[in-house]
Amino acid sequence: MIEWFAYVQLAVAVAAGLLGIVLGLAGRVPSDLTIGALALVELLLVAQLVVAIAAPAFGNEATGSLLEFYTYLVGALLLPIAGAAWALIDRTRWSTVVLGVAGLAVAVMVYRMLQIWTVQLG
Repeated sequence: MIEWFAYVQLAVAVAAGLLGIVLGLAGRVPSDLTIGALALVELLLVAQLVVAIAAPAFGNEATGSLLEFYTYLVGALLLPIAGAAWALIDRTRWSTVVLGVAGLAVAVMVYRMLQIWTVQLG
């Protein structure tokens, strides 16, 4: 896991989450903007998966449990997909809020993945 890339993911996920929550509470239904923001979060998570698989070959090994790390990563990969599916099925303002909550949940999971990768004591 690359630290600066994790912080970029964290910032994008928080921005997408806040966007979804604010627009949902303002009464907006899911749109290309809110679903697209979550799609960007998903794209960054897929890139993180590639980085996490390749990083040990370049000397960047996790200090914590790899099983726990990949469990968080797979869970985080599923959240945007589930949120977008919900938004496409239930086109109400509350599904826009769900998109926002999914973005914020991914942000928390990315931060935890960074902790597992970098600050565990073995």
